[in-house]
Amino acid sequence: MASLWHVSIIVLVLLGGSDASQVAPHPRQSQLDVSHKKPLQTFRPYNIAHRGSNGEIPEETAAAYSRAIEEGADFIETDILASKDGHLICFHDVTLDATTDIADHAEFAGRKRTYEVERANVTGWFVVDFTLSELKSLRVKQRYVFRDQQYNWKYNIITFDEFILIALYADRVVGIYPEIKNPIFINQHVKWSGGKKFEDKFVETLLKYGYNGEYMSEDWLKQPLFIQCYAPTSLIYISNMTNSPKLLLIDETTVRTQDTNQSYSEITSNGYLTFIREYVTGIGPWKDTIVPPENNHLGPPTDLVARAHALNLQVHPYTFRNENQFLHFNFHQDPYAEYEYWLGEIGVDGLFTDFTGSLHTYQEWTAPHQPNEGKECRGTPA
Repeated sequence: MASLWHVSIIVLVLLGGSDASQVAPHPRQSQLDVSHKKPLQTFRPYNIAHRGSNGEIPEETAAAYSRAIEEGADFIETDILASKDGHLICFHDVTLDATTDIADHAEFAGRKRTYEVERANVTGWFVVDFTLSELKSLRVKQRYVFRDQQYNWKYNIITFDEFILIALYADRVVGIYPEIKNPIFINQHVKWSGGKKFEDKFVETLLKYGYNGEYMSEDWLKQPLFIQCYAPTSLIYISNMTNSPKLLLIDETTVRTQDTNQSYSEITSNGYLTFIREYVTGIGPWKDTIVPPENNHLGPPTDLVARAHALNLQVHPYTFRNENQFLHFNFHQDPYAEYEYWLGEIGVDGLFTDFTGSLHTYQEWTAPHQPNEGKECRGTPA
């Protein structure tokens, strides 16, 4: 069987190389027939490749997603932003400064701007000030200097369409997990015809490729999808356009939401969780909101997971990373000990990880795949 590492090459061929004017084609019907593909596993918590296998390869690139699939990811996760000319791209920051070679492009030297982003002034080169063609001319690097630098400047920014094709052309069923990123900011700076919003274009793209269906439905199992966002109003808005499962992301409890100006302490109250469960399948909390640390040691767990599960909500915390600076002292520099704690003791339903291969190896050791396994994850509709 050909390595899934070559999926990125397939995508480039499908898209006509690096020509940003090419429109991504729809997959052939044979690619949408998943009867010959190994199905998504649902008997153990989900392995969610956070920005791809970005512990190894620069984040949100075709290569990072292909590596994550090769390593056993159940879902590949991405952040969706928009270019000046309205194309949806996979990129985490609203500025290009931290992970691209924008500073080396003399032709863009005069494009630096200062905008307000989530109630703070930010200066840099902003995604929304560049066309897709201009963004495609950039190359990306590894975010963290302590990670492998050998892949720096080898890859470019990809579109939402390209990301979807990587999942659809995999030789097993692989889910996608896109985030509607900074919707307030994007809707302020990018305008579409007909009064459409960022959220409209986001859902249109998913529907174009056949993504629909409630959690665990037949349609969903063919093309698994979770939609995530920090802005509750965006999730409520798109609930009128798609019944695909949605997760409300949760930041540190003192941070305020970008849209409703609520603290995430309020967002995690019983009353609010009861309200939002009408629109979402689960929550995606920063892991320190579940188990607050003190001096890099774990404190007592909160009851957030238990309260969410009592409301039949899934819990997918973020972000799990192998390096010592991200591991609390309790885990003695062992990422497998961290997985054991969160999956075994805390009992979450999925993990966002930068190291897909490590989580997959741990789960194959402790909960290996069994043929005809019938157990489903928490949050499954009754």
